[in-house]
Amino acid sequence: MDYSIYTVFLLAFFAGVVECCSVMSAPFEFRRRIGLTPQENGVQCGGCYECPDLWELANGDFAIIGEDITDAARAALPAIAGCGPAERIIRLPRRVLVNAKRDIPDKV
Repeated sequence: MDYSIYTVFLLAFFAGVVECCSVMSAPFEFRRRIGLTPQENGVQCGGCYECPDLWELANGDFAIIGEDITDAARAALPAIAGCGPAERIIRLPRRVLVNAKRDIPDKV
């Protein structure tokens, strides 16, 4: 079993940030899990803590549950990427995103 974890730089927005788009002011409703459960992805987590996950929200956006690596990763971002004060860089294990690929829509 490959336990390598690759860093996926995904920017997740805090609920309080409404400047980006008007849909951010709506209450969050988690529609469905994208991909396998953390346990099916081989994650040993207890009490739903430290269980990386990917969810589709009712408005079609995605919510990422993972390790916040913003402080450590911000300085290493490529010049063409940025992370604003209301954004976070989240590490998502590679297997979570790869196993979720079949559930991610092909069209916007």
